[in-house]
Amino acid sequence: MMYENAKGSRQPNCTLKKETDSHQDSGHEDDLRNIKMKLFERFRKTLSSLYTKRDRPPTSHADSNSNDESEVQRGHYVFPAEWERHEATIMGFPSRCSLPPDQYEAVCNELAQLAAAISEFESVRMYVRPEEIQLAESVVKPCVKDASRISFIPCPINHCWVRDTGPVYIRDPTGKFPHRRFAINFRFNEWGGKKPENDGVCWGQQWPLMDETALAENADFARWVIEHDRVPAPVTMIESPIRAEGGGLVTDGEGTLLISESSIVCDVRNPGMSRAQIETELKRLLGIEKVVWFPGRRNVDITDVHMDAEARFVRPGEIAYSKPHDVAIELWQELSAEIREILGRETDAKGRSLQIHTIQEPDPGGLVKSDQDELSASYVNFYFVNGGLIIPKFGDEERDQMALEMFQRLLPERVIRQVYASAIPLTGGVLHCVTQQVPAIQ
Repeated sequence: MMYENAKGSRQPNCTLKKETDSHQDSGHEDDLRNIKMKLFERFRKTLSSLYTKRDRPPTSHADSNSNDESEVQRGHYVFPAEWERHEATIMGFPSRCSLPPDQYEAVCNELAQLAAAISEFESVRMYVRPEEIQLAESVVKPCVKDASRISFIPCPINHCWVRDTGPVYIRDPTGKFPHRRFAINFRFNEWGGKKPENDGVCWGQQWPLMDETALAENADFARWVIEHDRVPAPVTMIESPIRAEGGGLVTDGEGTLLISESSIVCDVRNPGMSRAQIETELKRLLGIEKVVWFPGRRNVDITDVHMDAEARFVRPGEIAYSKPHDVAIELWQELSAEIREILGRETDAKGRSLQIHTIQEPDPGGLVKSDQDELSASYVNFYFVNGGLIIPKFGDEERDQMALEMFQRLLPERVIRQVYASAIPLTGGVLHCVTQQVPAIQ
């Protein structure tokens, strides 16, 4: 199975087996809506009960109280802005079954360069399969100025796309649970169960097929990270009845969320759930006051249009918007124009009109290796670090320089660092996709 090769790609998904929704929620019949809302609440309470009894390791006598844990699972949380201070950055060293063999070494080398750049600003937690620890150290350590800033953590991991597979760290804004840390397990399911053709050939590349063990490891990665994260304090896992991926959640830290319907309101992720039900849960989990919805497109890429490749906040009220190159296919031009139009007429949770900064994408023609290659080449798929911002460099000298100058103007208080990426974009994502922040305790 595979599917990260299309992640965020700028071309339509031609070879993935397209999962279709088993049914569509009409949203018009009151009795059906009421039934679904009751089922939704029952499911959430069931998850909370199961989690309380079985999943969470005890941390103190008070925490073991079932009433307290029930309150925790029903609580309201806040997703910190990504530019807030980090305790560390999570990355993943890919397994050999997760990438085309001829791209594996290049992807690992680019991940090493990215980890080295991040380590100059904050600590990196590199999750690696136990049997590949030695390989990971041999690839990463020569790139790093201070090896003590990178930890290699043995873990059953395959994908390097930890933005989507890993936990989403949140905070308790109420103060009821001081000194406790929280993270959501969104129960990753291969971007809605995307599957390649049986021969494993996608976009001109030969991909290995993941077996059931590997797929189960991918689904369990977020839980594994949460249960083993003990620094600077243990983490409480928050379960949710909805499935989502971190790359689909673009927030400003002040109550505004940008998200595409196609990436979350679909039966392959959240069967039978309406947009209103999903929005209610996202508001509870992430501290959201206003959701700006974009239609997106189902099956246009493996993510079904994650917003982290399209538009990102650089600060509250200001957005970096990614504009496709003129040679991009018409479908992506249309989708991008739709996103720009919605951004132009929307306001954020504080009622502010959004200030939009357009960043031109590079010319894909000079970056792909063959006519079959797909490329994810968005400069807004950047990553905030403590005191800095890391942006991709694709090899289009003119556009790379324009992007660098744009971010230097937008964020003069931060050090802007460019990291070259070619193999990572050719296998499905950019820098934000392969990183996940661990917020510092306030």
